[in-house]
Amino acid sequence: MPFYLMRFSYTPEAWARLIKQPEDRRTVARSVVETLGGKLHGFWYSFGEHDGYVLIEAPDNVSAAAFTVGISAGGSLRGAETAVLLTVEETLDMLKKAQGLPYRAPGASS
Repeated sequence: MPFYLMRFSYTPEAWARLIKQPEDRRTVARSVVETLGGKLHGFWYSFGEHDGYVLIEAPDNVSAAAFTVGISAGGSLRGAETAVLLTVEETLDMLKKAQGLPYRAPGASS
């Protein structure tokens, strides 16, 4: 199954609720991703542009997107984005496929 990295940021209201009543949000994330047939591999909070990161394994892009949209629909996030992660082997395969593509830059002679 593919891996996905979700970056998220809470709303100020969500932070206020967590300060008032701290809870382990991994439980919620794990339940959602397992319902979609996936697995939670990690959940971290951070400083900077994003408040946290979630690493999941999901059966496909649709399931991973449902995870992000479903969590976002709760209204506690001010932003969320999910990136598909490629293994080294997948990246090597991608590079080999890219070698023979008939692409040329605009204005370049053929």
